[in-house]
Amino acid sequence: MAKVMLRQKGETIYFYVAKKDMEETIKAIEFDNEEKFGGKITLNNGEEWFIDPAPKKLPSEVNAKRLSE
Repeated sequence: MAKVMLRQKGETIYFYVAKKDMEETIKAIEFDNEEKFGGKITLNNGEEWFIDPAPKKLPSEVNAKRLSE
């Protein structure tokens, strides 16, 4: 598990992992509405992560689990 920061600028959602000093944009997200936001996330660099779905509130800091290498 890693702490990640999610923030939105315009239509783009950014995914930032402080320990890796990595910021990527989100290419695809399983659930993307006001009531349920999260699930499986695919970043533009090809990595896949999972965050527990919750109501959408950005910016926010959440726990995420990396699914792919």
